[in-house]
Amino acid sequence: MKDITIKTIYALLLAVLFLGTPACSLDDIENPNAPDQSALENGGATLNDLRLLSSGLESVMRVDMEFNYWTNCIIGREYWDLRNTDPRYTGELLGAGGSPLDPNGFLTTRAYARHYRIARNAWVLIHATQNTSAALTSEQRNAIIGHARTLLAFGLLSEANRQYENGIRVEVEDPDNLGPFVSYEDALRAIADILEAANTELAAGGADFPFNSTLGDVTRVRQLNRALAARVALYRGDKGLARTHLNDTWMDFASDMDEGVYYDFGAGGNNILNPLYVVPDQTKYVVHPSFIADAEAGDSRVTGKTLLLASPFSADGLSGDYQVQLVASNTAPFPIVRNEELILMWAEANIGSNNNTAALALDQVRNAASLPSYSGALTDDALVDELLTQRRYSLFGEGHYWIDMRRYGRLDELPIDRPGDIIHVQFPRPVLEQ
Repeated sequence: MKDITIKTIYALLLAVLFLGTPACSLDDIENPNAPDQSALENGGATLNDLRLLSSGLESVMRVDMEFNYWTNCIIGREYWDLRNTDPRYTGELLGAGGSPLDPNGFLTTRAYARHYRIARNAWVLIHATQNTSAALTSEQRNAIIGHARTLLAFGLLSEANRQYENGIRVEVEDPDNLGPFVSYEDALRAIADILEAANTELAAGGADFPFNSTLGDVTRVRQLNRALAARVALYRGDKGLARTHLNDTWMDFASDMDEGVYYDFGAGGNNILNPLYVVPDQTKYVVHPSFIADAEAGDSRVTGKTLLLASPFSADGLSGDYQVQLVASNTAPFPIVRNEELILMWAEANIGSNNNTAALALDQVRNAASLPSYSGALTDDALVDELLTQRRYSLFGEGHYWIDMRRYGRLDELPIDRPGDIIHVQFPRPVLEQ
């Protein structure tokens, strides 16, 4: 893939704006049958345009999403890709021979492009809604902008967690005047501010969106906003703020652990299939052996997320007996945030201030996985160990484990699969962004 810059991503925007599918190039030819980007942003958007832009933004979230999840999970030793489609999956991602990640390779640039594509689509929608002459109610205007700003924060947070100490650009509203790269800490602060602005807008957004959202109604997207804000608060070490945000989500100890907000997939129209689906006993995504070996007996999350193979899959000095099974079909949804993660965040947010409450939350997760209640010490250190274990098994394949181990300073506890392999701390900044 060509070198990626944010300006390159923005130049390609209109090819994916409405259809939500990737593009390789864009000829500079005016379309006489549809408004161009400038017209949309500067007052020319109709209500139907805003509906298309809103649906398109949700669709764009799914484009190349697999490269974010695959690469995070492989680096974090949750699973391996043994398909032999590209040697970089078993070489570069696993730090074979101490090799670094390529700042010009697709393992870096595809997810980077995806996250800034989300950001650019969000800004186009915000500008189009702010400037439209369409007869929108105040509630409709707030709902659309709050939805877009929430997904803007989601895209930026996703890349901030990949770039980590490299930092990211947060100020990307104007493609001709991009802001500087800021530190991880400053990025988290800015993302928290974006989420707060979006929450205020969603609170004034009424009950229903003026478009068909795959994420839910205004209330559910506002709850998603608060869930993302709780994530950011925990990343920043502010447990009290995380508890406040979690109280405004759908977190419920008595509800289904899978209740949540999901990416939507399908086979018809302009829809796309779930790229994280694997064909049972065929597609060679192999669970890291340590995930099986370290599991408690009877843990239903292991049997629910993995499949014992008829014979091992092997490649490049790696071999495993279990296949990844994250979704049941190629049209099944995939989680953005689930109730189970919210409860685990609640446990984390209470460690150090109310350890009994933290243990009770961990028990909800353990019991839902057919495990007995926690019987260990109620010290901070013991509960953090238990928390990370439960997050490892509950959120398997959802892109959290590598980030969790890094933020707790435990990357050195991840297994080294072959002599000379290393654990990557972050992805490199793409070449043309350096």
